[in-house]
Amino acid sequence: MSRLEAKKPPLFISEPLTKDTVCQSLLLLSRIFKSSYGPAGRLKQLHNGVGGCVCTTSQSSALLRHLSVSNPVLRVLTASVQNHVSRCSDCGLFTAILCCSLIENFRSLNVAPCTVIKITKNLLSLCMDYLKSEACGCRVSVDFSSVETLVCLVRSVLTSKPACMLNKTEVEHLATLVLKAFLFTVPCHGETNAVLGKCVIIPVKGRRVMDSTVLPGLLIETPEIQLGKPLAVKRTGSNVIKIALFCASMSGDSFSPEEGTIAVRHGISLEVSELNQLLNVGKQLVNDGVGLVVCQKVIHPSLKQYLKENHVMAVDRAGLSLMEPLSRMTGSKPIASIHSLSPGCYGSLKDVSIERVASKHFVHLIPGDTVICSLILCNRSETAWDELKRVCETAEHVLQLTMKEPLALLGGGCTETHLASYIRYKSSSLSTSTFQDLGCSQAQYQLVADGFCRSLESVARSLNRDGGEILTDMVYGHCWFVPSGLPSVSNWSDVVSKCGCGISGNTEDLSWRILEGQSCSPVIRGCPKEPSVKVTDFLTLDCFAAKCSGLQVALETANLVLDLSYVIEDQN
Repeated sequence: MSRLEAKKPPLFISEPLTKDTVCQSLLLLSRIFKSSYGPAGRLKQLHNGVGGCVCTTSQSSALLRHLSVSNPVLRVLTASVQNHVSRCSDCGLFTAILCCSLIENFRSLNVAPCTVIKITKNLLSLCMDYLKSEACGCRVSVDFSSVETLVCLVRSVLTSKPACMLNKTEVEHLATLVLKAFLFTVPCHGETNAVLGKCVIIPVKGRRVMDSTVLPGLLIETPEIQLGKPLAVKRTGSNVIKIALFCASMSGDSFSPEEGTIAVRHGISLEVSELNQLLNVGKQLVNDGVGLVVCQKVIHPSLKQYLKENHVMAVDRAGLSLMEPLSRMTGSKPIASIHSLSPGCYGSLKDVSIERVASKHFVHLIPGDTVICSLILCNRSETAWDELKRVCETAEHVLQLTMKEPLALLGGGCTETHLASYIRYKSSSLSTSTFQDLGCSQAQYQLVADGFCRSLESVARSLNRDGGEILTDMVYGHCWFVPSGLPSVSNWSDVVSKCGCGISGNTEDLSWRILEGQSCSPVIRGCPKEPSVKVTDFLTLDCFAAKCSGLQVALETANLVLDLSYVIEDQN
């Protein structure tokens, strides 16, 4: 008998945030997130070291999926951010950077973690109340009767990921397409419980971005169909095409050895029996007036030929991913067995055509009233296409969230600096009873509030890549970027023209301060205002729901990490 190794006792790590290894890993993770942030973010190349695909990205969802984080404390952080991204798609890097900064700033304070947590909950409440109030100076209303703000939202998402390799013309083209695709998915009829449709992305790699387009309905790739040949598809008396949708295999090999043994009489051929059953199904489809058969799997060549001779078009290998949108678009019910067909399982289409995109041929299924559309997405390389697909999916999700809550927050660092200015103003005017309720002194509250504000400002500073100064004005609390190479001047108004979000131009005499990492910043004289003169074209905007969620997740995760007193690891 082999000798058994004695069980090792679990490893107890007390106060993990005081350990150098944890702090160094946190700092490294923070640098990765910060250097990936925004339009000027640096790309990261991730691979597993033993072969496989290489991912080049600056997007949080891809970064977190490919990063291997072993430290249990940091795994709490990354899991929280991944959960946020799975729900909101956007503002993942904002959440990660803010969370790392909060932990770094709070752990260095000479304030008990329980007191820090009480104060930060109060600060979060102040932030959320302000962001949701009509007096908020860093949010804008989104009017769905006008596309300008919606295009700004989509454009902001597209330009934030440099790995997409898009120029200005391509950004505008794609922003229009993504918005058009989204509007296709909005039901035309005002229903009480209306459900948004679906946009299916069709990959075309190695083509110009400007070749991308949006089509109503669905495209199914069919290599065997050729252009130029007229489509002879049977129609009903009302000039629509009846469609049957099969999720069962129609290849004639339904019986697989893995399912067990089948006993048959001598002289009976299973293959012939199955083919006869398929042809009987074909006869019923023809008799029922079906003009199009779509199968998730394979259709037997003999059945295909029979359907073709009877002017019924057959499309197979549609794939599982298209079943749900096909069913919804046509009203058909997927048929799971070739042994039972019911007249109520059929759907209908307005028309069918053949489309060619690059070297691929597609059957285009055109519905009468669509909430389903196809976005033919092109890009020059596979790496750029992969990033662009993720970005377009994020932009679509942002529009969906915005439809539920038609608000947006100013981007380009302006929401972060404005919110920091507001918290500094608000925290300086709290009553003594507030400190008593929280069980802290005014000095402790100010320390935590300053750490919170510096964390917000660190997110804005992460947008700067060229080494220039970053300013905030003392009236609106917006973020302004000074071009690199300019000497420090006393009159910053001479070197800045627009704030980070683009809503405020330098048209008045403003007071400025430089955003510094560790210095205590002066308080704005009064509550930060909303710009009276606004520039509405080419704004940089962030999704309201995603950013509010990111703010909450970052603060709650930081509190959770700060409250960890022990990490217990099993060594066996």
